[in-house]
Amino acid sequence: MARCTGVWTALAIAGLCAAAEGPQQEASRPGKVHLEPSTLHCVSVRWPIVGDRNRNAAVEVRYRQSGTAAWRRGYPLFRTLPNPHPENRSKVHTVPGGWMFAGSVVGLKPDTAYELKLALRDPDGGPAERTLAARTYAEPAEPKGMTVRHVVPGAGGGAGTADDPFRGLDAAHAAARPGTLFLLHQGTYVRGRCDANTWTIATSGAPGRPIVYRAAGDGDAILDGGGDMETPGRLVSANGVRHVWFEGLTLQGRRYAIVAHKGSHWVLRRCRFRNVTKGFTAHNGGYAESRHHYITDNVFVGPTRWPRTRGIEAYAAVYMSGAGHVVAYNRMTNLGDGIHGTGYGSLSASDWHNNDITICTDDGLETDHAEFNVRVYRNRILNVAHGITAQPSRGGPIYIFRNLICNATYSPFKLHNHTTGVLLLHNTCLKCANGFNIVPGGETVTRVVSRNNLFLCHRGTGLSVGTPNMRECDFDCDGYGGFDTFAVWNRRHRYKTIDDARADGRIYAKHGAVLIDPKTCFASGLLPPDDRAKTCEAAQTDARLAAKSDAVDQGVRLPGFNDDFTGQAPDLGCHERGRPVPHYGPRPGTK
Repeated sequence: MARCTGVWTALAIAGLCAAAEGPQQEASRPGKVHLEPSTLHCVSVRWPIVGDRNRNAAVEVRYRQSGTAAWRRGYPLFRTLPNPHPENRSKVHTVPGGWMFAGSVVGLKPDTAYELKLALRDPDGGPAERTLAARTYAEPAEPKGMTVRHVVPGAGGGAGTADDPFRGLDAAHAAARPGTLFLLHQGTYVRGRCDANTWTIATSGAPGRPIVYRAAGDGDAILDGGGDMETPGRLVSANGVRHVWFEGLTLQGRRYAIVAHKGSHWVLRRCRFRNVTKGFTAHNGGYAESRHHYITDNVFVGPTRWPRTRGIEAYAAVYMSGAGHVVAYNRMTNLGDGIHGTGYGSLSASDWHNNDITICTDDGLETDHAEFNVRVYRNRILNVAHGITAQPSRGGPIYIFRNLICNATYSPFKLHNHTTGVLLLHNTCLKCANGFNIVPGGETVTRVVSRNNLFLCHRGTGLSVGTPNMRECDFDCDGYGGFDTFAVWNRRHRYKTIDDARADGRIYAKHGAVLIDPKTCFASGLLPPDDRAKTCEAAQTDARLAAKSDAVDQGVRLPGFNDDFTGQAPDLGCHERGRPVPHYGPRPGTK
């Protein structure tokens, strides 16, 4: 583990190493295991452990599909630490006299039963095993027996039949009941102008009986706010509403497209958001209140331009809190943030994956203010100020793995505001200058693990750490190339070469970094950008490794994250040689 540096005050030591109030003992005493809300491909847990004052306990993870015999090894549970900064400290991560362990099993099949086996091991005593039954979430599918109603633009009336459709959204909503499917026929649905033009949804669906608003398929069905992205107010206002689906619709012409604070079980699928400042905004809902939003195959288009000239801009696709959410296979372009993190309610046990993101003048994807088991993976993120952020994570773990990030002008991973509990695994990051910047001023960066990543740049420093407060961070087996100076660590320690850093032992205690030649790394000839003002195009970012790349077979094994490696050892970066490249953005058949 990387050596901790910086001055630890008595308060910081109490916050990081005591983990909570009350005395501790050496032996471990397990508490109750909490099973988190599942997603399509992941299940996760948290387990409070009292004792273990010397912190030598570990929790092994095994899993198997129900009905099969063989257990597979998963990634161990992560010992979380309460955030050392009072404003960001989570009560959930604080275990009196002990610790919170948490973790995820990833890469599972949807709608499938699994068994998890957790094994607590402590040389000082208190071994325990727990076996849990879990089931992954099923992709929302239209249930049988829906009541079908037809809608056309208008100002009231109609019976909802094909021959006499409802005229306008208000007429349709008045007839909304759980289990109703509204087919919105071609046209522009405008209720009025400016502030009068908010469609308020007050009726919720029910489990297994959603209320669905779907384009009928005879042309564009457009919900128009009667203004533009600067027009105040909401196009759709639906606070506290549950089990409502929008499919195939276009939403435009208002500052907020959909606001569903404290809502749950929304589905947004194959929709298009344009000429709005915020796409889907759903915060203020807590862990148990807002669950299982499913946002896939949509297109979010904003007005920002590259290179960034106006600083941070407010345009964002998604903004939510709660647990069990999936935001996947979306195209997000010309925004400020793709997904915007929020301190209004916490985020846990959710997945952002396979999104195609280009031109964000602030952050591609944010996990800001997350609690437990947020997973960000297999996204393509191009032309952004920061790739993926955790500012802060309130304890973690936040898993960030197998993402492709090209032309992040500041850093691929933004670790500011006293973040704690982030795992960076198998990402490929290409920058013009400075491969991996960690420069949050005097703020703390705690419990960040980095493995098997590629950080390639055109010039500058490979690893640039501008804070003196890196605490319990564990960096190893990452590939760096294209730098002039290898590393600056904790603002003070400079290393010209990777060998210099390995010999010093301050950053690396085991393997060290791997030197990569960018010119021979990728089969396509892909290189780090030489001018960050130029737009990096998706068609030019084939990051599959060349057969003789320095990154081949240079990784370490990470159970659950690289079990399918093809050579003598896992490859560095987001793509394993011989494995399919992920699909980014809306899947075929989506406009």
